[in-house]
Amino acid sequence: MTSLIDVIFLLLLFFMLSSTFTRFAEVELVAANAGGATGTEPPVFVSLAEDTLRLNGTQLSLADLPGALDPFRSGAEPLAVLISAGNDVTAQRLTDLLAVLRQVPRLTATVLGAA
Repeated sequence: MTSLIDVIFLLLLFFMLSSTFTRFAEVELVAANAGGATGTEPPVFVSLAEDTLRLNGTQLSLADLPGALDPFRSGAEPLAVLISAGNDVTAQRLTDLLAVLRQVPRLTATVLGAA
């Protein structure tokens, strides 16, 4: 008779070998750190709250954000976007914002942390 631990080990081994370990819907996240600016263009500031989104102080919707970033591009270097999330912002709302920004070419998003 096979012991229970042997059966559990075989099941664990089977599921480990038959599953995939790829990461689906991975969102790149860069935390702000001390240092100088990387480019010559001034960064764009995005303020994220629970129900509002502001781009350099102008309120807009999440769907309108990619189009609103176009006037700030002037050269071949990537546009720097600084994101400040309020205390009431959920992780899902921040992930939605990062997913929208990920679709914009030549853009680097940095999430500012609380002090």
